[in-house]
Amino acid sequence: MQILAVGNKPVRSHRARRAHGFTLLELLVVLSIMALATVGVGLTMRDGTQAQLERDAERLAALLESARAQSRASGVPVYWQAQPGGFRFDGLPTTNHALPTQWLDPATGVRGTGTLVLGPEPLIGPQQVTLTQSTHPEHALRVSTDGLRPFTVEAAQ
Repeated sequence: MQILAVGNKPVRSHRARRAHGFTLLELLVVLSIMALATVGVGLTMRDGTQAQLERDAERLAALLESARAQSRASGVPVYWQAQPGGFRFDGLPTTNHALPTQWLDPATGVRGTGTLVLGPEPLIGPQQVTLTQSTHPEHALRVSTDGLRPFTVEAAQ
């Protein structure tokens, strides 16, 4: 430590102090940076097929809710049916804003029968459809409703 004299009083310089290790704050900053980097690497290494299936399932749940709302508003029954390579909505009025009929990922498909009744009644029976991917059939997600609540995505057993 270096001592400087100002007038008659000695003053200790903080710049002359020798560092004997890291402070707790410095260690916490380094650990935080390492944790963020680890999370970033983990997210980029996520299974792409599972993410694509999740996107298709979330999109289908939103489309089913949209068709359900249109069915209630128009008072016309609407049916959703799976088809090879996509799906279709029967009963919706033909407008310029038709709902999509293709999966985001061409490998996405439906396991089992795929027909849902979406209205026009506010309460519909419990319904579900299971989505899989042809490239990874072990990945499956279920889009379902109990008839009262909106369609949700959950892991299929």
